[in-house]
Amino acid sequence: MNSDSILTDSGRNKSLNNEERMTRFTKKETSDVSSLVYLALAGGAVALSLGLALSKKKKGWANFVGQWVPTILLFGMYDKVIKSQAAETNSHHKILH
Repeated sequence: MNSDSILTDSGRNKSLNNEERMTRFTKKETSDVSSLVYLALAGGAVALSLGLALSKKKKGWANFVGQWVPTILLFGMYDKVIKSQAAETNSHHKILH
């Protein structure tokens, strides 16, 4: 049995459906969150990290909190992509109907 036989059309469709469900859930949960919230959270993490670094006793915590910044910004970008994709889909459906 080769490895290609494991991947069936139904398996692929199932994984796509799971991805679509997760995207819809994320879009629904974050629909009211503004992009500025992600930017403010990232700025707060920068400020907290700077404060911890200046305290000189919490250098490890400063690095830990500082690593939150790109993650928060990435979540913000993902949210933006999902919202723009939904807007494109909605406008496309309006044109077709």
